[in-house]
Amino acid sequence: MASGSLVGGAALGAVFEKVFSILYETVKDVMTTTCMFESFLERLKSTLDVLEPLVKEIRRSNREFDRPEEAIKGLIEKMEKGEELVRKFSKLPWWKYLMRFRYAKKLCKLEEALFGFFELELPAWNMRNGLETLKGVKDIRARMNLVGLNGGLLCSIPGPPDFSVGLDFPLKELKMQLLKEEVSMLVLTAPGGCGKTTLAKMLCHDKESKDIFKDNIFFVPVSKTPNLKVIVQKLFRHKVDQVPEFFSDEDAINQLEQLLNRIGQIHSPVLPTPAPQNYPILLILDDVWSGSEFLLEKFAFHIPNYKILVTSRTSFPRCFTYKLKPLNDKDAMALFCHSATPQDGSSSIPSGLSGDTVKMIVKGCGGFPLALKVIGGSLSGYSEAVWRSRVMKWSNGHSILDSHSDLLHCLQRSLDFNGDEIILKECFMDLGLFPEDQRIPVAALIDMWSELHELDEDGIHTIAILHEIAIRNLANLVVTRKDASEVGSCEDFVLQHDLLRELAIHQSSQEPIEQRKRLIMDINGNNLPKWWTEQRQQPINAQLLSISTDGMFSSSWCNIQPPKVQVLVLNFQTKNYMLPEFVEKMDKLKVLVVTNYGFFPAELGNFKLLETVSHLKKIRLEKISIPSLCKAPLRLRSLKKISLFMCNIGQAFRNCTIQVSNILPKLVEINIDYCKDLVELPAGLCDIVCLKKLSITNCHNLSVLPQGLGKLRNLEVLRLRSCTDLWELPESIGSLHELNILDISDCISITKLPKNIGALRNLKELHMEGCLRLRSQLPPSTLDLEQLKLVICDQERIKLWEPIKELHSTLEIKVAEKDINLNWLPNHF
Repeated sequence: MASGSLVGGAALGAVFEKVFSILYETVKDVMTTTCMFESFLERLKSTLDVLEPLVKEIRRSNREFDRPEEAIKGLIEKMEKGEELVRKFSKLPWWKYLMRFRYAKKLCKLEEALFGFFELELPAWNMRNGLETLKGVKDIRARMNLVGLNGGLLCSIPGPPDFSVGLDFPLKELKMQLLKEEVSMLVLTAPGGCGKTTLAKMLCHDKESKDIFKDNIFFVPVSKTPNLKVIVQKLFRHKVDQVPEFFSDEDAINQLEQLLNRIGQIHSPVLPTPAPQNYPILLILDDVWSGSEFLLEKFAFHIPNYKILVTSRTSFPRCFTYKLKPLNDKDAMALFCHSATPQDGSSSIPSGLSGDTVKMIVKGCGGFPLALKVIGGSLSGYSEAVWRSRVMKWSNGHSILDSHSDLLHCLQRSLDFNGDEIILKECFMDLGLFPEDQRIPVAALIDMWSELHELDEDGIHTIAILHEIAIRNLANLVVTRKDASEVGSCEDFVLQHDLLRELAIHQSSQEPIEQRKRLIMDINGNNLPKWWTEQRQQPINAQLLSISTDGMFSSSWCNIQPPKVQVLVLNFQTKNYMLPEFVEKMDKLKVLVVTNYGFFPAELGNFKLLETVSHLKKIRLEKISIPSLCKAPLRLRSLKKISLFMCNIGQAFRNCTIQVSNILPKLVEINIDYCKDLVELPAGLCDIVCLKKLSITNCHNLSVLPQGLGKLRNLEVLRLRSCTDLWELPESIGSLHELNILDISDCISITKLPKNIGALRNLKELHMEGCLRLRSQLPPSTLDLEQLKLVICDQERIKLWEPIKELHSTLEIKVAEKDINLNWLPNHF
């Protein structure tokens, strides 16, 4: 349809609606037939989702556009071209970088044009609801883009350090050396805990650096057992949406070189027309260990204006090197005092303590920032007597940080907990069960500690312990949501410096192998520990067993006897992984945590072994492809809780006639998060009548809930947060008479609450912030929610609750706090 021949008034409005509808249907059609370029298409679709009812309302009311006719015709032309562009966009092969980026830029411009048009048009019509909708969608889209676990932030610049001292001059020196013409690769080296990563972060946020490298700064944690293909996949994700699956390391490096060559010609990540010159690129490889020198050669491409900064404890002879020195006495004292200052801002050092005593402590830390932070944090808020007692223990007449082992000895002093704090030390050592440089899910710790240390199932005590550990600077706790009702959210994590992980492992490794309470194994390739390959007959005594393998491991397990293991943590990076045969001998196993740290979901074999584990209560799987339950039903008769995070679960229940309640008869909690292939919840789950908590969050393709949901008569918590395609709650929800908490926040497609919502006689909390299409009056039965104490919503939804508030004086209505940040991302301290 040619927009140039259009006339104004109603005819122009009709054409506008028709072209908009064609564009909308095209986007939806393409998204169902291709998985490429998801983020761009999903973003455009989310915009069209919200604008579509506004367009229809405009036509129903026979309104005329307030904008000039030429502006309307121009937007119609853009939509017509956009429809054609979307179809071409979906057919492009992933390797056509320049064309893809140009298309992406045009689609973004189309989306912004639509937003801009309606933002100017709606106020003229007094369509306040529509304007608020646009603003709300921008907020939700920003929040979804920032926390999307598969988004383009995997190699993004980490946040700047909260507090730093003594690094301004090293930053100038480092920058000066890095920018020398003859330097293409620079190694920033220092002992562990000296501030290498902190300095690298400062370089990323330095104004001059950002002016030079623009958007072409990549930050990649490497760690002790790097997986080259995963690293390259993360780099691809930073710039493109469709990440290729590489056949080999060589294939990955070749394709990365092509990518960097192309983006070096581009100034912006959305790719305008390529410029003739090469724009600078900075690749930061953080925490490269000795023995990983091959990585440096792999990434050393002959690309103009391409720089690599490496942080490492090791100096690599063939590379230019910048050695970071420990802090001087003045800066060390400043950092120590900052770390020793209580959170309430009271005095950091007891008044009766002499300056010489404090200097003795600081001197003992040898200028190492990590030691200063940890020891300062361990003394924060304590009385003068405790300070003097600690000083007596640490005063051994010489610096204890002369070498790496001395640093560990120094940090070990920070674990001198009081007698009633022994649980803190135990929990700190448990953090060593998880791989270095990886986020530790709080939800997994809640599962473990509720069984091992008899902490509460709701996670309140776990969070309190983690706060105590964080106060002592032994780990960082990142809480992404402020809702008190959702303690230990799937998005909450613990970050731990690799040196502190070594400390935790060191503390757990004081006894012989057979007698250790925690047995932690990091396996490189197929190099199994000698004691394991000897196949000793005596059983191990461990209650906690952690096995981490890299991408070269072939799942060739040796046999061990683990009769006392209660918690098994398996960390791996391969596409196919077999549960070890000795799992069936774990008679006391209660908690299983299986995490795939590779880029794509992995197939998990030997799952049937779990049927023999009679006491298994909790399973947490991350980035696993769940097989069909119909082909090989897995009966887990003691299982109470299952958590699926970033898993492929679409095949698990497809065409399944198995009675789920028969294979999981004691299940009381299901958590499903970021499982993007979940479209429909299987009806069979509604037969698990003992279920008390059902949490399905960030599953953006889930569109419908089974009508049988009301059969879950014992359900107490129902969370459906950020299920953006979910368009309604089934009327049968009124049968959930035990429901205490209902969370539908950021479900932007829901337009109304169920008519019989008032039948939820025990409902105490309702979370509905971000329900942008929920504008109509609440159902009359809402007045029957006599137990409702708290409603959390956004500013627009408050007016819906005002009549209810007048009749229920005890009801509290809170506006949700918007807290968009990237602090949860897996960066170093």
